Amino acid sequence: MNDLLHTLRTTPATRRNFLRRSGMGFGSLALASLFGNESAPLANAAGVNPMAAKQPHFPGKAKAVIHIFLNGGPSHVDTFDPKPALEKFHGKSIPVNLRTERETGAAYQSPFKFKKYGQSGIEVSELFSHVGEMIDDVCVVRSMHANVPNHEPSLMLMNCGQAQFVRPSVGSWITYGLGSENQNLPGFISMCPGGYPIKGAENWQAGFLPGAYQGTSINTQHQQIEKLISHIRNAAGLGKKEQRQQLDLLQTLNRQHQEQRQQDAELEARVQSFELAYRMQMEASDAFDINQEPESIRNLYGDSVQSRQILIARRLVERGVRYIQLWHGAGQPWDSHDQIEKNHKRLAGECSQAIGALLKDLKQRSLLDDTLVIWGGEFGRTPTVELPKPGANAGSNSGRDHNHHGFTMWLAGGGVKGGHVHGATDEFGFQAVENRVHVHDLHATILHLLGFDHERLTYRYAGRDFRLTDVHGNVVHDLIA
Repeated sequence: MNDLLHTLRTTPATRRNFLRRSGMGFGSLALASLFGNESAPLANAAGVNPMAAKQPHFPGKAKAVIHIFLNGGPSHVDTFDPKPALEKFHGKSIPVNLRTERETGAAYQSPFKFKKYGQSGIEVSELFSHVGEMIDDVCVVRSMHANVPNHEPSLMLMNCGQAQFVRPSVGSWITYGLGSENQNLPGFISMCPGGYPIKGAENWQAGFLPGAYQGTSINTQHQQIEKLISHIRNAAGLGKKEQRQQLDLLQTLNRQHQEQRQQDAELEARVQSFELAYRMQMEASDAFDINQEPESIRNLYGDSVQSRQILIARRLVERGVRYIQLWHGAGQPWDSHDQIEKNHKRLAGECSQAIGALLKDLKQRSLLDDTLVIWGGEFGRTPTVELPKPGANAGSNSGRDHNHHGFTMWLAGGGVKGGHVHGATDEFGFQAVENRVHVHDLHATILHLLGFDHERLTYRYAGRDFRLTDVHGNVVHDLIA
């Protein structure tokens, strides 16, 4: 036995080959703990379920994440970062005017009223009054900043930690590190009604991680399970027993094929996807059916597409899904270059009630303590009005341009400090000036709340150990309770 263990420790190829042949890979599960940090690559070996639940580096406060993504960029000065100076300077130039994507002009005061909520007295816009009711459980970060004022690179930075190159998404890193507590549902689900956001599936890509960690996209515009999840029903009309026999034969052929192509991550992901699709047929139908909820709960969330998908997110968290991302809609709906009062009011009206309900519902079910809820977009918007393009209607300048210099995101549950405001932008809301938090810092903090040292959660690819935060990022301990 000692000679065998010595061989396995010193020759990785022999070790992997032995583990693959030990009960279709189950030997690797039994022996993984013997090899310390080298156990992570074993998740890619044939026959081992890459989504099996794993332990983080240290006990995390959060076990799951719900990321509410307002794609297009919500205005922080109209939602969670009130700026009285904009009223004083409305229609006038201000001493802060940074470079953004498009040309902007004078200060533009918020058309929305702010009010203090909770014991913390944090001011919240009327747009998100339902969130205001739960503000004592929310940590508002008013000093976020990113790199550039363009959608595509900012989406990639927020979702993948890298604005220019192909990298795994946050959800993929988290499921790579933690696996999933439910093997009958995807560990990482991305829901977007009506189609894809800008950059499409790149926002939930696995990149160079094994394909099993890529997000599963769901179009929540639909309500019927057959349309919500494509091919969820067996078109051939086979019974469960016949399907199982068919799948077993397919898996046998796939494994024989895979033996000749060792460590093929794409092939392993495809094999795992067949198994997951089979197991999902029963559980997914149940998880996505909000009609199973009491009427009082459905009324709490409201009746809209956003209400449905946010309620589904809570049902998925209950069932052990690790990372759920909720997009507002196809394209970039929050991109209010014009008519911000009309557009932001409509968009907030579609989701504010449901977001407030989610926080209440998670809390009353004792799920908020270990579920991290994140709200925000890829950047914010300018406190100055966007000037119309040449030839456009001169009276149409009632919107705001992109602003990566300073914006707001908030977090709730999962071990964050509730009823707390972190950082600040300048008096006009143009630039983060106090306790600045870069996107890399946010990612490092999210991983920390889940129990990971962001510098140690790595994956070797092309001769280098990559991580979500690349060579950047610091945990913002002031956000943590």
